[in-house]
Amino acid sequence: MTNELNHPAATIKVYHGYGHTHNLVVYGHVLRGNPFIRSSYSSNILSNIKHIVKIFFVNPIPGVRVRLLWQNQQLETITRFDGFFKFEWQSATEIAAGWHPVLVQMLNERGEICSTGEGKFFVPNSTQYAFISDIDDTVLISHSATIFKRLRVMFTKNPRSRKAFADVAEHYHLLSLAHTEPSIPNPFFYVSSSEWNLYNDLKEFFRHNGLPEGVYLLNEIKKWYQLFKTGKTKHQGKLIRVARIMDAFPLQQFVLLGDNSQSDPEIYVSIAKKYPGKIYAIYIRNIDTNKQMDAEQLLNSIPDKKIHTCLFKDNEEAIQHSKAIGLVI
Repeated sequence: MTNELNHPAATIKVYHGYGHTHNLVVYGHVLRGNPFIRSSYSSNILSNIKHIVKIFFVNPIPGVRVRLLWQNQQLETITRFDGFFKFEWQSATEIAAGWHPVLVQMLNERGEICSTGEGKFFVPNSTQYAFISDIDDTVLISHSATIFKRLRVMFTKNPRSRKAFADVAEHYHLLSLAHTEPSIPNPFFYVSSSEWNLYNDLKEFFRHNGLPEGVYLLNEIKKWYQLFKTGKTKHQGKLIRVARIMDAFPLQQFVLLGDNSQSDPEIYVSIAKKYPGKIYAIYIRNIDTNKQMDAEQLLNSIPDKKIHTCLFKDNEEAIQHSKAIGLVI
């Protein structure tokens, strides 16, 4: 057991979880010190650079006990080398659809509570659609295929000044309400190569742009000296994260949304082949026209011809396609 337990200040970041009565997942990080929360959204470049540097100067706390409290249930686990923790459990009672709060506590060697963090998880109705979306260059203009352009945008813009693609909020809003009640929108899972360091910024970007609240599955937390590797993850890593969501919801019909700047077409086609009958539609934003033909060939290679596919440039095209296939009204 690490001696970091006695450090005077620790932050428990609890990320949005997901699941259903018999398969619930909540995860997060334990970090040394108090959280750095942006108090203003200045257009000043130096201010934004300072913010990015601070959120990459993280110091995870490994090997500490954390306890999750859910209704009358308690679970414990130990943080990984990077301060990451994950709880998976079954609820003792049936859970209604919607968002539900949880509490996570850090314990010292005597079992005393050192720090607490609040979180929540989403449970959909089994009849709802579920949407898995990439973020960079699918929702958020990121230039993710070019590291220096990506870093320039990340350093010089803040979550409120960064740009979303035109009409993407309208499309996602329509999808969130597809064949469901407004009080319980369809679940969105945002799977990205961006690191957990950027979690708060991404949440603010989505909130500011009126995009559906969702569950984020991001890349491993990075230190400041790894900044030039930001946004990079292996094809297999993203494929595994998407597959985990698919496995968690055996009764849902899924819609996959991504772009062709990197590996989304290959990943989504692999998922469509692995989970026959579970994919309703695949949307790929045509970011790179040099890869358009490759994306078309991949989508055409899907054995299940009942899966609707759409390679689009502008979200208005995607909206019209969603209406044509009866996904939205």
